[in-house]
Amino acid sequence: MSQIERIPSPLPVPFSKAVRAGGFLFLSGVLAMDAQGRVIEGDVQAQTRAVLERIAQNLKDCGTGMASVVRATIWLADLGDFAAFNQEYARHFPEGLPARSCVQAVLYQGAKVEIEVQAWVG
Repeated sequence: MSQIERIPSPLPVPFSKAVRAGGFLFLSGVLAMDAQGRVIEGDVQAQTRAVLERIAQNLKDCGTGMASVVRATIWLADLGDFAAFNQEYARHFPEGLPARSCVQAVLYQGAKVEIEVQAWVG
């Protein structure tokens, strides 16, 4: 039996939604997208909320939750949105914040934020 489990994305994209390896679960980066794969309208807080809600659902689908997140990587289209992003981000980790990196990048279809997380699942 493989020590690596790949959880396919429901989207027609060449990556897994998540990969379980050892005691960790690695989620692919998430953008604020609708069911048709278009980036949703809204400011960085609205997009951050949508991204973190999707991440929470992906974690739940894999049998865990936000409290198990140990690391996050964030890409912001504009570092001027950093304070507004942080305000929304902190609301989604009431059990404690994960370790984190944040950089500025040009994102797919003009998205304002992309987040990927790693979770400890034991």
